[in-house]
Amino acid sequence: MKLLQRRSVLDGIAQAVLSLRDNRLRTILSILGIAAGIAAVMAVGSVSQGGHHLIFKELETFGLKSVWVWRSEENPNPNRIVRTGGGIDPADVAALHSDCCTAVSRFTPIVFTSGRNLSVHVGEHYSNGEVDGVGSNYLAINNDTLSIGSGFTREDILRRRNVAIIGIDVVKDLFGGTSGLTGKRIRINERNYTVIGVLEPKSRALLASIGSGRNDENKRILVPYTALQLQLGNNEIQCIQAEAVEFSQADAAVAQITSVLELQHRRQFGYHAETMSKYITTTNRILQVVSLIGVVAASISLLVGGMGIMNIVSTSVLERTREIGLRKAVGASKQHILFQFLMESVILSTVGGVIGLVFGFVISVILAWFTGFPLTPSWHTIAIALVVSIAIGLLSGYYPASRAANLSPVTALRYE
Repeated sequence: MKLLQRRSVLDGIAQAVLSLRDNRLRTILSILGIAAGIAAVMAVGSVSQGGHHLIFKELETFGLKSVWVWRSEENPNPNRIVRTGGGIDPADVAALHSDCCTAVSRFTPIVFTSGRNLSVHVGEHYSNGEVDGVGSNYLAINNDTLSIGSGFTREDILRRRNVAIIGIDVVKDLFGGTSGLTGKRIRINERNYTVIGVLEPKSRALLASIGSGRNDENKRILVPYTALQLQLGNNEIQCIQAEAVEFSQADAAVAQITSVLELQHRRQFGYHAETMSKYITTTNRILQVVSLIGVVAASISLLVGGMGIMNIVSTSVLERTREIGLRKAVGASKQHILFQFLMESVILSTVGGVIGLVFGFVISVILAWFTGFPLTPSWHTIAIALVVSIAIGLLSGYYPASRAANLSPVTALRYE
């Protein structure tokens, strides 16, 4: 019994293939319609995945669990006298170190020098890099690595040592090459700093192109924040950057840090905060919308391809109406007729899907080669595209196949 069923299935597939081969032009056009749609879906999926990878690679350079807290300059009451100052000082740092913030794994004070026009030079060679005062945890929080040398130690911070870590572009401005840099000195205004490390290059080109991010990360000059405070003649800290224990605890980390600062200053300062989780959520939402728009656009091609399959199967049913009547007259069941015509649509969609996958992969590779972006499609995308193509074949072919299966033998034999 099973052997007869298997032979019946194989005969149905063979007849479907013969029918498609007899109408080569229509078959090829239908296959190309599905192939174009699947290739478009593949290309959209690859571009979406590549864009996601590229954006998140740059977001990682900020530290995905990072949070920033700084004083708010807003004054809702114009009649109120607001204290001057950065709103964060060494006493606040000491309070944050006292295990008050369970959602914070580590943090660093940051002293910015924007607008102070500090002169950074070695002899007659100058750099317009931005000087930042940071703590010993800064590199770890920001996912920064060093190509040469070492980071700041707690002793460097406590003893206010004049040491510096510089970006690769600052190296090119001041020294030209990277050999033998550790131990060399740079001058920041009237004070000498000893170079102890060089930062690995970091790219935020995509974020910079849309106006996000700060200045060139490769032009940073990092020094201990305590040493910079001493040079500037104050003890102000402009920002606290912290790393949450878990990504999901970023908001809790902000609340805990803000609460400590407000209590320290008796709520005389207001504070702003930002978290990477907010940027990541927004980025995911934007990427999902863009991907959805692309998939909808590509689905139009699949819809056209599905209509082509429905058309070719309907035409095949009309051309073979008398054959269907004859087969029914000699004992063919509805299931046999339905299976044969469904096989024609499934073969068309499957072959078109495989060709579309090849075209889509080639398109992705070409785009990746031209743009330099990682646009290789995932196996997940490939599997979905293939399943979709087969489903389109089944859906497109079911109506004409069902109509053929339900034809009356007498009516079919009389058809001219």
